[in-house]
Amino acid sequence: MENLFVSGHQKLDWVKSHMPVLQSIENRFVKEQPFKGLKVAVCIHLEAKTARLCEVLQSGGADVYLAGSNPLSTQDDVAAAIAERGITVFAKHACTEEEYMTYIEQLIEAKPHLILDDGGDVINMLHDKYPSYMENVLGGCEETTTGVIRLKAREAACELKIPMVSVNDGLCKYLFDNRYGTGQSVMTGIMSTTNLTIAGMTVVVAGYGWCGKGVANKAKGLGAKVVITEIDAIKAIEAVMDGFTVMPMKEACAIGDCFITVTGCSEVITTEHFELLKEGALLTNAGHFNTEVDFDALEKYAVSKREVRKNIVEYTLPSGKHVNLIAEGRLVNLASGDGHPAEIMDTSFALQALCAEYLVNNRLTPGVHAVPTHLDQLVAQLKLETLHVKIDTLTPKQEEYLKSFEV
Repeated sequence: MENLFVSGHQKLDWVKSHMPVLQSIENRFVKEQPFKGLKVAVCIHLEAKTARLCEVLQSGGADVYLAGSNPLSTQDDVAAAIAERGITVFAKHACTEEEYMTYIEQLIEAKPHLILDDGGDVINMLHDKYPSYMENVLGGCEETTTGVIRLKAREAACELKIPMVSVNDGLCKYLFDNRYGTGQSVMTGIMSTTNLTIAGMTVVVAGYGWCGKGVANKAKGLGAKVVITEIDAIKAIEAVMDGFTVMPMKEACAIGDCFITVTGCSEVITTEHFELLKEGALLTNAGHFNTEVDFDALEKYAVSKREVRKNIVEYTLPSGKHVNLIAEGRLVNLASGDGHPAEIMDTSFALQALCAEYLVNNRLTPGVHAVPTHLDQLVAQLKLETLHVKIDTLTPKQEEYLKSFEV
């Protein structure tokens, strides 16, 4: 147990030294105490960068409650260390689905004033099972594309009863986190889990949003031949113009060595695709839920399975063909890795912290709200300062020119 605490504290201290934007915000929070007397519930992948965010919220006076947003992404040593630092933790690695939902319930039963969600599980349970607790909630923030999709669907049905800031759609989130963070962490997770060479592989990336762009370009940089599958004509054209081959998933199955789903949808690779895959194909998912590579369908369709390497299960199909699934089809960069780089999460979590403060200072109406532009700009400016990068500013004459219709 002692080694667990030591390891967790080492991870926390390491990311702290590489997250200077959060440090700058923490310095102000310590003085101003924007969350004094408030309870903050955080349901984000429980690893060191998330724990660091919790420390920053705590420094601003918050009573912080933390749960993991995926059964396989919790790192027990980090959970132990952050609990020792005064954060209430409801999580453990590889918990059952029932245990996972119990942890979400415990988080809500703390009666938080603010909710920082990742994937929408807390918000869904709050509305569906604990509606009376919503009168205590000032609002929340959503970290992921999947969670925002669920929020907007609930809003469209007139069922979203609290204000939620779509942090995922903030420029300082998706331009860097979704693209560079996902690209690096996904390929790192696959390489470390498989110990296979990416160069020369045919990597099939399903979805060419910002996360898909990051994954595709990182795979390309590692020497892979990259194929994109899409359902959006505009994104498909983007992929073609970026130099990638685009085709339907059924065609890609015959040539792909490694498949990475990044869509936020379900059944991207399912029963109709399994027998079309090459012998030994690697199946991975970088979306939030294990429904993109249809885990339940594969479990039912396969005639047998065995673990062939830590976090890799080989499934034998009725035809005798084998396919390999990494991390139960859960998001590979966290269920089979350490997640995004610390410097990338520095800007994302800085935006989370500032949006949480924004919710306290501004009583918003129920619904999905965009990240205020001035907060995006503030995070970007703080990041530039930590990089020791200076930029130009408009002169008064230039500002006047941009406001005028005269040349």
